[in-house]
Amino acid sequence: MKKIFLIIVTALLSLGCNAQNAALAKKVIEKTSQVIGRPGGAKANFTVFSKKIGTISGTIAIKGTKFNAKTNKAIVWYNGKTQWSYLKSTNEVNVTTPTQAQRMSMNPYTFINIWKSGFKLGVTTKGQNYILHLISNTSKNSISEMYITVNKSSYSPSAIKMRQNKDWTTISITNFQPKNQPDQIFSFNSKDFPSAEVIDLR
Repeated sequence: MKKIFLIIVTALLSLGCNAQNAALAKKVIEKTSQVIGRPGGAKANFTVFSKKIGTISGTIAIKGTKFNAKTNKAIVWYNGKTQWSYLKSTNEVNVTTPTQAQRMSMNPYTFINIWKSGFKLGVTTKGQNYILHLISNTSKNSISEMYITVNKSSYSPSAIKMRQNKDWTTISITNFQPKNQPDQIFSFNSKDFPSAEVIDLR
């Protein structure tokens, strides 16, 4: 009888701890979303690494779901629906409707909009940071798992690690600046690239 009682108490305590952890994780990600999802937008530097693409560094401007990412090889515009990718080496612009994973690979802040769509939340602490852990509980998400490192004081993320199938991609973020961004920078303007070949892949 005593063993059964202990098992029940342990189970209840575990449920309570899990609920508290999930509540803290939700609080952290909501505050982080407020910081980086400010109405006027923001900009930052980023470095992306994966075994498939190697290392890519650049700058990014964001505003809601929109983003503009620039590297030494490409420029990507996303207006919330359509993505334009300009490759400097070929002078081509590919027009696509990107998947969740594709948006995430170029815009590390996509998580502020997708975490509510079928992800289980957890959080641990490490030094001056929270480490958010998101696990997808639906096959509809192209991202299976994410770790997001968030500063405890500023609630700005400094690193994001995400898994798609068995492949991991790590994104480091520096020099985050809350700063108003004009809407026109999130759409491709053919006048700026008059000789580029536009290829519609939608």
